[in-house]
Amino acid sequence: MGRNYKIGVIKGDGIGPEIIDEAIKVLDALSANMGFNLEYNEMLMGGAAIDATGVPLPDETIQGVKKCDAVLFGAIGGPKWDNVERHLRPESGLLAIRKEMGTFANLRPAIVYDELVNASTLKPDVVRGVDIMVVRELTGGIYFGQPRELFEDRAYNTMVYTREEVKRIAHVAFEIAMKRGKRICSVDKANVLEVSQFWRETVIEVAKEYPEVELTHMYVDNAAMQLIRNPKQFDVILTGNIFGDILSDAASMLSGSIGLLPSASTGKGVGLYEPIHGSAPDIAGQGIANPLATISSASMMLRYALGEGAAADKIDDAIKKSLAKGYRTGDLGAYDAVEICSCSEIGDIIAKYVSQ
Repeated sequence: MGRNYKIGVIKGDGIGPEIIDEAIKVLDALSANMGFNLEYNEMLMGGAAIDATGVPLPDETIQGVKKCDAVLFGAIGGPKWDNVERHLRPESGLLAIRKEMGTFANLRPAIVYDELVNASTLKPDVVRGVDIMVVRELTGGIYFGQPRELFEDRAYNTMVYTREEVKRIAHVAFEIAMKRGKRICSVDKANVLEVSQFWRETVIEVAKEYPEVELTHMYVDNAAMQLIRNPKQFDVILTGNIFGDILSDAASMLSGSIGLLPSASTGKGVGLYEPIHGSAPDIAGQGIANPLATISSASMMLRYALGEGAAADKIDDAIKKSLAKGYRTGDLGAYDAVEICSCSEIGDIIAKYVSQ
């Protein structure tokens, strides 16, 4: 009897439904040959949830995700919901579900495929061979700090971290580093922020448990510059919520397109797997979105949530094979393309390769 997994599916807004459909297409083609079964449970979050229920994160979704083995998520948001009250905006649903699920660790790999070294705005010799894992703390820091206030003449947010929050994300980063190049660069702003001084001291404390891992520290402004100057110096980058948000988006452009890079949000319970890009409402419904980041997120789901490493490898290999064959969506069409494909066609190609 095959292994059975319950997968929560949140398609979201904009291009979310399109890219999720392609990831499911690939997963279905793969599971048929790999001895496991996936049962999907579709749920609402974001703008689609606001339209249907009046809130960005219905209680039904909160309860539903807790019954799943993993959640595959597309993207949320769009101009349609820009003028609603802040606590009712689509993005509020995403912040809330991360907190509810306890997904405190956001893993964002930035990998440059050999076939796409010319897609980056940086010189090929700078980006060739880049393989970085950004480990971003996801449920603390300035995005969640209390108090927070908005007045007519001023506004403020507080950046708060507890020792336990820093220790647990540091352990995640060190465990990942032990399986990679055994190097961590912890990024902070310890020269001006007390919370960053606290972050650095706590990371140094955790590092004593991992003597094989080389730990260095870098201020966030320098880290941003070094990502562009010499990205290959990095193996694992460990950082807080807001710095990780910014740096991982910057790192994504080393690859040439934000449409290539996946992410995993893991922690105390069910993990959330999603592309790092947004909902791209300007291209929604046109069939031109790049589904590779979402398909790669499905691979991370198989690897980290379900323990199906061999299946994850098949997806990763299929993506590399499709790129080597010259199949490109429009965002990458100028870079050694043999054929420009639609979102659905890329899904078909990857599904075919994983079935072989």
